[in-house]
Amino acid sequence: MWEHFHHQADIGIRGVGKSPAEAFEEAALALIAVVCQPDRVEAKEEIRINCEAPEAELLFIDWLSAIIYEVDTRGMLFCRFEVEITGNKLAGAAWGEKIDNERHKTIVEVKGATYAELKVACNENGHWVAQCVVDV
Repeated sequence: MWEHFHHQADIGIRGVGKSPAEAFEEAALALIAVVCQPDRVEAKEEIRINCEAPEAELLFIDWLSAIIYEVDTRGMLFCRFEVEITGNKLAGAAWGEKIDNERHKTIVEVKGATYAELKVACNENGHWVAQCVVDV
C-alpha cells in the first residue's frame, strides 16, 4: 500500500533594502507572507519591539523571533514594519490586527527563525540583504 501525504517544508525568507534596517523591514513582510497575504492585514494596532545582539545576523534572528512571538502571544498579524538600528540595538514597530482566519486565510504557522542560510550583508549592487530559513 502506498499513499501521498502533505508535508510542510521550511521556507527561506529574504529582505532587500538600501540599509540593514530596510532589509529587516522587508524580511519581516516576507515572514508574514509565509503565514498569509500581508495586503489582507490592516494596520489597526502598533506593537513596539526592541532587540539587542552582538552582531547583525543575531540581531536579525532576534527581530524575526520577536515578531513570531507577537504573532503567537497576541494572535496578531502585521502588514507594516519600521526598524531603526543603532549599533547592536534595534528599535522597531509593527502595525497589524488580530487574526481573522476567515479574512486573512492563514496558510501555515511559523515556529521559528533558524540559522540556516543566515546572512546580513551588502551585496555587489550596494543593497543590503537580510535572510534566513524559517521553520514552519
